[in-house]
Amino acid sequence: MTSRSFDILAGAPDSPVLLHVPHSSRVVPPDVREGILLGDAELGRELDHITDAHTAEIAAVAAAGAGITPWRFVNRLSRLVVDPERFPDEREEMLAVGMGAVYTRTTHRDALRPAGFDPAPLLDRYFTPYAGAMADAVAERLAATGRAVIVDVHSYPTEPLPYELHGDGPRPPVCLGTDPFHTPPSLLDAAREAFGGFGGLATDTPFAGTYVPLPYYGKDPRVGALMIEIRRDLYMDEPGGAAGPGTTALGAALAALVDAVPPHHSA
Repeated sequence: MTSRSFDILAGAPDSPVLLHVPHSSRVVPPDVREGILLGDAELGRELDHITDAHTAEIAAVAAAGAGITPWRFVNRLSRLVVDPERFPDEREEMLAVGMGAVYTRTTHRDALRPAGFDPAPLLDRYFTPYAGAMADAVAERLAATGRAVIVDVHSYPTEPLPYELHGDGPRPPVCLGTDPFHTPPSLLDAAREAFGGFGGLATDTPFAGTYVPLPYYGKDPRVGALMIEIRRDLYMDEPGGAAGPGTTALGAALAALVDAVPPHHSA
C-alpha cells in the first residue's frame, strides 16, 4: 500500500514484526514549505539536524537479511511536516520546546513557524491518516499472528541539540527506548544481544519510550514495542552526510533482533 505520505512495505504473512521508520525523510511538500519561516539554506541545515538520516536504509537492510521478512511502515515526509510519534495534545512533553505533533520551533529553539500558527490542517491531512494506517497495520499483524511487535528505528546526533529535554545524560552508541507496559523483558534482552557489538548500550537515555498507536497504548499486551536509537557517528557523517559502512552492520543487527522475535503469540 502506498500513499503520498507513507509506505507500508509487506513482509512475510506470518511475521508479527513491524519496523517503523518515522523520521528518515527530508521531503517537505511545497505548500507546507510556504508555512515555514526559514530560508532555504537554514531549512537545509535544520533538516540535517532533525532528520534520522538513512534509517530507512538500515531497515531495508534488516528486512532483506531477516529469516522471516518483517513489515515496514516508512514515513516518506519530513517530521517538519508532522511528527507522527508525538501525542497530538497536551500529553506531549515536547510542546514545552515547540515540538509537539507540528513543530513551531527548530532544534536550536528558533522560530520555525509564525506565532499563532494553526496546526489543525496539517494534523487532519497528515497526522490522522498516518496514525490510522499504523493502527490498522498493527491490527493486521494481530489478526494474522496473534501479536504485533513494533520496532521503532531512529537515530540521534553525537552531540546534544538545544531542543533536547534530557540531553545531559549518557549518549551511548545504541539507546533502547522502552515502555513499562509494551516492552517485554524478552524483547529488550534480544535487542541487547543483537546490538551488543557497537561499543555500548543503555536504556532510555538520551531518549525514552517507544511508539504504540493510541488505540492500543497501555491497553493491549499483545502489542510489544521497542525503540532503537542509533548514535549517528556509528554510520554517517554528521550532520546530514552520507551513509557509511556502519549502515550494513546495523541493518544486520536489526535483522538479528527481528529473527529473535517468535512468530506467534506464546501466551
